[in-house]
Amino acid sequence: MYHHTDFDRAFVVDRAQRFREQISRRISGALTEDEFRPLRLMNGVYLQLHAYMLRIAIPYGTISPDQMRRLAAVADRWDKGYGHFTTRQNIQFNWPRLVDIPDMMDSLAEVGVHAIQTSGNTIRNVTADHFAGAAADEIADPRPYAELIRQWSTDHPEFQFLPRKFKIGVTGSPNDRAVVKSHDIGLRMVERNGRHGFEVAVGGGLGRTPLIAQVLADFVPAADLLPYLEAILSAYNSVGRRDNKFKARLKIAVLELGIEHIRELVNARFAEIRAQYDGSDQQVLAEIAAQFTPPDLASGRATAPYDAARAADPLFRSWSDTNLTAHRHPDHAIVTVSLKKHGGTPGDATSAQMRLLADLAERYGHGDLRVSHEQNIVLPHVHRADLPALYHALREGDLATANIGLISDIIACPGLDYCTLATARSIPIAQQIATRFDELKLEHEIGPMKIKISGCINACGHHHVGHIGILGLDRAGVENYQVTLGGDGTETMSIGERAGPGFSGDDIVPAIERVVLAYLDLRRDPAETFLEALRRLGTEPFKAALYPKAEAA
Repeated sequence: MYHHTDFDRAFVVDRAQRFREQISRRISGALTEDEFRPLRLMNGVYLQLHAYMLRIAIPYGTISPDQMRRLAAVADRWDKGYGHFTTRQNIQFNWPRLVDIPDMMDSLAEVGVHAIQTSGNTIRNVTADHFAGAAADEIADPRPYAELIRQWSTDHPEFQFLPRKFKIGVTGSPNDRAVVKSHDIGLRMVERNGRHGFEVAVGGGLGRTPLIAQVLADFVPAADLLPYLEAILSAYNSVGRRDNKFKARLKIAVLELGIEHIRELVNARFAEIRAQYDGSDQQVLAEIAAQFTPPDLASGRATAPYDAARAADPLFRSWSDTNLTAHRHPDHAIVTVSLKKHGGTPGDATSAQMRLLADLAERYGHGDLRVSHEQNIVLPHVHRADLPALYHALREGDLATANIGLISDIIACPGLDYCTLATARSIPIAQQIATRFDELKLEHEIGPMKIKISGCINACGHHHVGHIGILGLDRAGVENYQVTLGGDGTETMSIGERAGPGFSGDDIVPAIERVVLAYLDLRRDPAETFLEALRRLGTEPFKAALYPKAEAA
């Protein structure tokens, strides 16, 4: 993984010191809250329902064991002993005191962690495939490009005050695990005539106007990536609306002006900008790429302990069936550690669990940890012979839930329990759904199922791209939950269709149960997933299950 240079370290420390001074001025009253707001947002500090919230960047989801331990120490000393991992591959601390945030920043800066550009109308934390550098289906590791984008975009003078926040996602695989087409810019690595490049899509985003990014260029050579991105940002900065924040995202510019007009603007700017690049960006990229060399994976080591454990232990077999993914090295596996224990808060990890994950990454995983956009933790390089020991250590740490990709592996935003923007609770609904299907002992029978829950139309829970999406709204002071069907966040991305009227908090879980049981009756065979069945049959049979009284009437 990338290790900060002296310049990086000095930059992060200086930024933390400047923010310390700004916080001091706010506490003294020299700055009003309105004056302080843009300053704190540039440094990842939000004012939520009950306290300030500090959002920490984990660039492209990659984090070292030492950094994870430092997050645990910060959680213990200045928060409530846990952190919340988000769909942007960040971590949030929900209970810091404003007076303590400078010390938190200083502590994090010591291990190269910061909160720069985790908020504000700027280029946010660059996200990437959480299996990058390990996946069997990968063309190449996209993280060196993500790091190059991070360095280029940090404090870029032209792009610090964009019309609205801006998000970039990148994957090196044809199978999209980074939801790239939900981003302002989605980058998918492709290979053409032996050369690596990127398919570039623009104008994606969820929220009140969910749109799938459209392909702007089907192949941009890797050497042209940075000037091409700069051309997109420059064009957006000039045509993006500033009169209405709800229409300020790039997706609205693409919608209103059309993809062809945006392409003309970008190509014109690219012709001007490309000539200004002298190749130094490629030198920087080469230096970055040298730090992303694959770990030395042992060959010839027997995998017999793994095979024996699968044969003897049904709990281990169940966990390995759901939580392991094929590695490019056949003797290894990618391990996804679920932060979705039945009845728990999706994405939360205690400080003790963070320390355990750091220890296990060093013991079994070549010191590599990832945060997924699905709010889980990944150990991308584990030898199969070590999987039984890893599993038992995870069980002792209450981290061995065997549910990755199943119905209880729910994405949920913090909702009304924390967020000032939320109109309904998300966490309790996720907990109730997971608990109910655990009681029914059906989730392995159901198979792959993506439920995503948002507590407001901003869609931080990605409900639009859930196989079943749930949107919590306020209806005359009462929480009301709308259901969408058929969303998909992969390379076959689709926006879910609203099923009909919403449900009360008491009725939403039974409604989800009805639609899932209907799927079990309607599918051709156990191999047909919920999404495949819905695409074959359409939404009507599932709507009939959701609204049985309406059908009877």
